[in-house]
Amino acid sequence: MANQTRTSDFFKVQNATPDENGLFERPVILLRGMVIFPHTVTPIDVPTPPVLSAIQDGLLKQQTLIAVAPRNPVALADLSLEDLYPVGTEIAVGHLMRLPDDRRNALVQGRRRVQLVEITQKVPFPVVKARALIEIPPAADEATGAVRTVLDRFKRAAELNPSISDEVLAYALNVQNPGILADLIASTLTLPFEERQRLLETVDENKRLQQLATLLGQELKVLELKDEINSQVQQEMDRSQREVYLREQMRVIQTELGEQDFFQQEANEVREQIFNAKLPPEIHDKAMKELSRLMMMPPMAPEVGMIRTYIDWLTGLPWTKISEDNLDVAHAQRVLDADHYGLRKVKERILEYIAVRKLAGSHMKSPILCFVGPPGVGKTSLGKSIARALGREFVRVSLGGVRDEAEIRGHRRTYIGAMPGRIIQTMRRAGTINPVFILDEIDKLGMDFRGDPASALLEVLDPEQNNAYSDHYLEVPYDLSKVLFVTTANDLDPLPPALLDRLEVIEFSGYTEEEKVEIARHFLIPNQLEAHGLKDVKLTLDNRALQELIREYTYEGGVRNLNREIANVCRKIARRVAEGKPIPQRITAAKVIELLGPPLYTHQLVHQEDTVGLATGLVWSYDGGDIAVIEVAILAGKGTLTMTGQLGEVMQESAQTALSYVRSRAADFDLPHDDFENYDVHIHLPEGAVPKDGPSAGITLAAAILSAFTERKIRSNFAMTGEITLRGKVLPVGGIKEKVLAARRARIRNVILPIPNRKDLVDIPHEALRDLTFHFVDDMQQVIDKVLLEPPPEGRKRDADRQMEDDKTEEALETASEP
Repeated sequence: MANQTRTSDFFKVQNATPDENGLFERPVILLRGMVIFPHTVTPIDVPTPPVLSAIQDGLLKQQTLIAVAPRNPVALADLSLEDLYPVGTEIAVGHLMRLPDDRRNALVQGRRRVQLVEITQKVPFPVVKARALIEIPPAADEATGAVRTVLDRFKRAAELNPSISDEVLAYALNVQNPGILADLIASTLTLPFEERQRLLETVDENKRLQQLATLLGQELKVLELKDEINSQVQQEMDRSQREVYLREQMRVIQTELGEQDFFQQEANEVREQIFNAKLPPEIHDKAMKELSRLMMMPPMAPEVGMIRTYIDWLTGLPWTKISEDNLDVAHAQRVLDADHYGLRKVKERILEYIAVRKLAGSHMKSPILCFVGPPGVGKTSLGKSIARALGREFVRVSLGGVRDEAEIRGHRRTYIGAMPGRIIQTMRRAGTINPVFILDEIDKLGMDFRGDPASALLEVLDPEQNNAYSDHYLEVPYDLSKVLFVTTANDLDPLPPALLDRLEVIEFSGYTEEEKVEIARHFLIPNQLEAHGLKDVKLTLDNRALQELIREYTYEGGVRNLNREIANVCRKIARRVAEGKPIPQRITAAKVIELLGPPLYTHQLVHQEDTVGLATGLVWSYDGGDIAVIEVAILAGKGTLTMTGQLGEVMQESAQTALSYVRSRAADFDLPHDDFENYDVHIHLPEGAVPKDGPSAGITLAAAILSAFTERKIRSNFAMTGEITLRGKVLPVGGIKEKVLAARRARIRNVILPIPNRKDLVDIPHEALRDLTFHFVDDMQQVIDKVLLEPPPEGRKRDADRQMEDDKTEEALETASEP
């Protein structure tokens, strides 16, 4: 009944009658951000007292009002036409209501578009003069197409937008007037205020329909996207609800059968797994938190597998389990000696660690050892012996070729297939928190765009930090402080200084020939005989046969290739045994050659005769020590220096320094300065395919150059090493043990060393010291006095040739001057 009353109220109020100028005067209500379209009924809030006064005045006088939107908030006293939009709507107020919260609400009906002309009153409410706008109807053909387009799009919008009722759609379909249709549809859409005001200001009905069609198209895109999203959400909800329903059915069926829910059973197993792991409190809380997340997720969710794997890693790691150390020093000594021959320094360091651990207990921090030496000397196998001596677990990680930092520190769990780094993986494999952990080939680490693994090891190998090691996958601290880390390397040069500073370097020198024989006798031969099924065959290799294998078939500082050649001999014998052929009970040097064929390495013997410009130097390499013959030739030319044999930059600089030293003392050696201008110097080191570098050949180069210029022969039974300065000082060098053993292997009896290297003889076996004579020098003149013979009595051949050329020239001049 109330609705009928309000509706009848609209019809009581007539539109304003214009004067002869087409103008009429009506009160104005300012509705900010709101547009009322003609021919529509709209409820409005009564926001301000001026609006309320204007509505009450309209109701009292039974006349229409004008609704218009202000551009900006402004006081009524300062109101002007510029503050209002130019086009508004003449409206009729049907009823004014008071809401329960004391706010006022009015129901109004839009009548027609009006244009504001003049403000005639500002307070208590604005009054304006306005002119009714005449709408321009479209042509019949234009109206049909535009109306059809608008209606089609409005139908689709009504399907997607539940706020558009079926009654509104039916009413729109029955509207015949294009302008009224456009206003009706525009009033039902949620459009921005600017677009609504633009539609209100458009009096051309065809243009208004076109604008509305464009706006409907934009609205449809939003509604279709929203509908697509809602459909996906609904499908997912339906799937989840279906899964929940089916799982509930399964649970009921399992309960009826006396069985337990599989997912609940797995959750209970995980909970039991966490409690049985006896994790530290912080880790236990983390695991329980992840379990709570797991219980809240649907069983088929992708995150379930990730969380389950993460909990498995937390519970599978050793957090408190520790191996009890065997701190019996005598037992450790026996184990180390049983597994490895020699290596006195390394064994002493391990025994010292055990002794201090026995006295200091847990107060001692585990050392970070770095075993450096040539391949095959037993660096990795010694780690196994250390673990056996201490009674600890042994684990090993090879770092050769690792280029990704995540290989060390793990991947973050946000990535698919994320895993912990190799450190944590290996600790899980160890099963205890104090294994002997070998980081093999640490000098072979790489680096690329994925990070620097060597930098990632800084935290692992720092005793001050590794008690709370952080793996990207675990995201909880892990204690590595009880691990005995042992790294191995062939060369320290590739290691970053920061990493090298954290390592206690222990050098492994190459074995002597006698040591290799003992190692073969006690370790290699028994192992190979057992491996080839020859343990019951009485087969022996005499010392001459082992020396033949060492000298002629291997060239190394360790014993890996020697072990390989012994295995080769065993295979030959095993084949004869399998074929029923007779076998020798004793393998001699001649038998080795018969079994293995010609020697692989022809032993390099130094020149047997004293020679001009030919000196023997000692060099170090990854395979141990070696000798290097340096040849110098003096050729007629322009004083240039040529160096061949693939010499590195440092060695080339040493050659230039040696030549400058000789030139600076030319007068002392009775050398004409013209020789350095008229003759070229060619320095060559044989085996040109092998790169050579370093400063230790300085005195050898100087001796050979001086010998070539003075034509004084160099003693062939001397080998030397040492760096030279421009003033002839001899500086110390490295690799003394390997170089001395190389001299002994080449049967050179005299070795010249820098005086500061005298201390390095402590590491050289006694048998080598017994076979060699050492000459220590600190000045090049001392080297010259020892290795250069006296000048030839007849003088230098170069001087004789020069004198002969001078005599011929003088004789030619005399002949030419005779009449």
